[in-house]
Amino acid sequence: MIRLSTGAALGVAVIAAVATPLSAASAAPQSASTHAPASVSAAQSGADKDHAALGLSNDEKLIVRNVLTDANGTQHVRYDRTFKGLRVVGGDLIVEKTAAGQEKSVHYNASGKVAVASTTPTVTRTKAISEGRSAGKQTESPSGELVVWAGGAKPVLAYDVLVKSVRADQVPSRLHTLVDAKSGATLISYDEVQTGTGDGIFYNATLETKAHTGGGYELTDTHGNNTRDALNQGDPNTGVGPAGNLFLDSDDAWGNGAVSDRASAAVDAHYGATTTFNYYKNILGRNGIWNDGRGAPSRVHFANAMENAFWDGSQMSYGDGAGNAAPLTEIDVAGHEMSHGVTENTAALVYSGDAGGLNEATSDIFGTAVEFYANNPSDPGDYLIGEEIDLNGNGTPLRYMDKPSKDGASKDCWSSTLGQLNPHYSSGPLNHWFYLASEGSGAKTINGVAYNSPVCGTAPAVTGAGRANIEKVWYRTLSTKLTSNSNYAAARNGAIASAKELYGATSATCTAVAAAFTAIAVPAGSETCGTTPPPAGNLLLNPGFESGAVNWTGTAGPITNNTGRPARTGSWKAWLGGNGTTTTETVQQSVAIPSTVTAATLSFWLRTDTAESGSTAYDTMKVQVVDGATTTTLATYSNVGPNATYTQKSFNVLAYKGKTITVKFLMNEDSSLQTSFVVDDTALATS
Repeated sequence: MIRLSTGAALGVAVIAAVATPLSAASAAPQSASTHAPASVSAAQSGADKDHAALGLSNDEKLIVRNVLTDANGTQHVRYDRTFKGLRVVGGDLIVEKTAAGQEKSVHYNASGKVAVASTTPTVTRTKAISEGRSAGKQTESPSGELVVWAGGAKPVLAYDVLVKSVRADQVPSRLHTLVDAKSGATLISYDEVQTGTGDGIFYNATLETKAHTGGGYELTDTHGNNTRDALNQGDPNTGVGPAGNLFLDSDDAWGNGAVSDRASAAVDAHYGATTTFNYYKNILGRNGIWNDGRGAPSRVHFANAMENAFWDGSQMSYGDGAGNAAPLTEIDVAGHEMSHGVTENTAALVYSGDAGGLNEATSDIFGTAVEFYANNPSDPGDYLIGEEIDLNGNGTPLRYMDKPSKDGASKDCWSSTLGQLNPHYSSGPLNHWFYLASEGSGAKTINGVAYNSPVCGTAPAVTGAGRANIEKVWYRTLSTKLTSNSNYAAARNGAIASAKELYGATSATCTAVAAAFTAIAVPAGSETCGTTPPPAGNLLLNPGFESGAVNWTGTAGPITNNTGRPARTGSWKAWLGGNGTTTTETVQQSVAIPSTVTAATLSFWLRTDTAESGSTAYDTMKVQVVDGATTTTLATYSNVGPNATYTQKSFNVLAYKGKTITVKFLMNEDSSLQTSFVVDDTALATS
């Protein structure tokens, strides 16, 4: 058992990704992504086929960066490009393929072929390096790599000048400046390292630890996330420092909730890393930052009195704050900064222009999601960024997602000049979109916090589709639609396409996603939601469980708004199982089907996850119809083949017209290892 007390905060001319059909393959909505990693080498063997399908020149080569696979076998192969051996910056693209390997569509960063007339520069490397920008005191000699820059109006030969330095706040910087190799003009500049700032220790929590070889315990969780003491020896000039000493303890009781014990900051950081990993795995189906099951190291007590925290591409580093008295280890920091790692390993959004705002907002979105997922009573989930640390000195948060302009600098609405702002401020419209799509516009109180979210201009009011749904939509957008220089227009198209794939073109989620982009003034693009209304005549009462257990009977407890498992829409659902002990649970409702109907369909959305393994069905959930003394099982689901993203199940029940039946969900769990069956948005639709 670990006592945790912590506090910290999140501190701190682009082209659109274009989706282009490749073939006449079916465009039917995809099932939700599990995003299990596929073999990069296997995908690379198909690169020549994709090269030909895209009509690229012989001077261009495709290099697989990663592969994400949906539950139905659809693959999203993310490629980088070279031209005549030169790396193409901004030339990344995503090819979507069917399970049979047939190309369906491509999401370009730089659309079509990438070529420059000559790869011989006019400007010398030395001159280009002299144009490189620095965020502070340089720590190494700058480098200048000759590349093709494909992020502008047309591809140009350029130098990628990398300057490593240290900022005034002691945080390392790796600042890239793209310099035109013909004219010497600066094309774009962005930093690899994103940071957070903060103050305080305040949480209480239980952490995963591990028995240490030789006795005692170590701060390593089941995923491999581990926490080390940098002993204030991190080099703020480069961000490089010792791996640090792994925290060890003889009795598995860590810290004292104060900075006087160095383990207090460590368990706070460890709690954040474990919780963030579990959120991505359990909610979004991503197996860690790199999607390969690896945990990430965290270093605490980095450098001396560093008032910041940062993600450097491989680990989190936390400073101890002013006077080494305020470690920056609040869970918002872990969720926000580690999400920069997820962005780096998916869309790789550059930290400049519109893409920079999307990058920063993505970390705010998933930092917020992690906070809701943690459900820590000391810090209930909210849509305020850095609300616990009082960095402003007047009790206000750093950023507001419901109305970003309340911080005095962020923007509520998109405009063509947005990309000129610092990414922390150009992130405002996407943060605003996330709130609106999740909760809707107007006044609302959530977990005791009052919000009042406006729309931009004369946009219609927005009805939210639930935060849990919108989190999944944005993750799918990030991981399967966006490329390194994507802008807000690409974000709108990608998010609507993702909502259609996950929930359907006529779903409330798709409608909310599109309406929220309209509400932040992003113009309509090529992707639209469907207009066909859902089936009418739902005979089930309280079908989404939003009124609690009203109208439903059975075992007390499964109908819940507990955030341990997400609802598909709203906050409530029926969560059967998840106990890890011998348990039987039921949820049921009686309903009369008129004799005059010509169609009757029972449907519901199901999400499953399990700690079981193998092909034996230890835990089951049956969907049943009880007609008098006769019980008919329509389907049985088990721990075998779980799907941690909601999918819809439908059954024809016209045979029961003219009868009063009971729709029943029956769950049986054995004595060890949990399986969770989560049911939401039920319907018995007739016509």
